Amino acid sequence: MTSRSSARVNARAIAAMIGAMACFVSNDALVKHVSESLPAAQLIFLRGLMASALVLGVAHRLGALRQAGALLHPRVALRGAVDACATMLYLLSLFRLPIGNATAINLAAPLFMTVFAVLFLRERAGAARWSAVVLGFVGVLCIVQPSGGDFNAWALLCLLGTLFHAMRDLMTRRIDPAIPSIIITLATALAVTLLAGCLSLLGEWQPMAWADLALLAVAAAFLAGGYFLLVQCMRAGEVTLTAPFRYTAVLFAMVLGYAVWGEVPSGWAWTGIALLVSSGLYMLYSERGRSRAAALDAQPE
Repeated sequence: MTSRSSARVNARAIAAMIGAMACFVSNDALVKHVSESLPAAQLIFLRGLMASALVLGVAHRLGALRQAGALLHPRVALRGAVDACATMLYLLSLFRLPIGNATAINLAAPLFMTVFAVLFLRERAGAARWSAVVLGFVGVLCIVQPSGGDFNAWALLCLLGTLFHAMRDLMTRRIDPAIPSIIITLATALAVTLLAGCLSLLGEWQPMAWADLALLAVAAAFLAGGYFLLVQCMRAGEVTLTAPFRYTAVLFAMVLGYAVWGEVPSGWAWTGIALLVSSGLYMLYSERGRSRAAALDAQPE
């Protein structure tokens, strides 16, 4: 792959990561609203059914169901199982931790992903990429401002969920490129739905209003879109390059928080926003410089 085509692939992967984060945050905002009147397991199960149905329809439209047997491919199935465990671990800890603490822990995933990519995928992560990851994480801490006194055993459970998320994304790189991304997306949606369905049987179900069902349907569409874009990103771009752009989730969350709930960022939050934006711009600037240098080196003398 030439340096120019590599740059285009990485640019599309970055766009996919940012789009995935926008979808996930939009889904979270809708689910947060509906969760005020529904048990969590029931909500996640119903949303999962809708997301699975949507992805199934898209897969049929694309003709990808001819490869539906790939759902049982060991690496695809294992990735789905890891994703389902990661989701449940994160949600169980989120119910018992301040949301700021849980968010800070979960957004440590880019740090883990960068380390794992260097160790297991043999990717090169220079000073620019490490700096962007660390700078972005500091920005996240400035925004959520987790308090040390609130960390407990549930925080360790949340950290375990974050590790599972990082493992899931790296496992995507090991899946046969011939397997369509929509099939991997379907496997993820089905795995999360199955696990949530099992957990929902342990509690009582509550009746739902049509308005809540409609909101869950929109949330399912965002969730399915986020799943697909994240798979596309992980299969194409370099992990150490795209990982810091996961922090854009915090920016989208703050925009929605202001637009929907009237939450105004504090001074520390604005500082964190500046660090996050700087992290992304620095990564893009350094990547452009690296691509230009590679192109010059490739030119014949």
